[in-house]
Amino acid sequence: MEENLPQGFTVFAFPAAHHRRLRTSNPLERVNMELKRRTRVTSVFPNEASLLRLVSALLAETTEEWEAGKVYLNMECLSQPSV
Repeated sequence: MEENLPQGFTVFAFPAAHHRRLRTSNPLERVNMELKRRTRVTSVFPNEASLLRLVSALLAETTEEWEAGKVYLNMECLSQPSV
């Protein structure tokens, strides 16, 4: 565990404004809840491929929303030197 400490502290290399959002996994939990909700409706899938198609479509939809939607983390401030 001690040998992985440097990787664990990389979050502190980001601007202070990002710390609050980086410490939570809310966006990922929201995606998991949506997948659970949508797969419960079907409950029994005819085969594994149909489940994979549904999950892939939902994740592609989520990706599009994340790319086109509100910016969760503004990474432009990383390229600017801090004073």
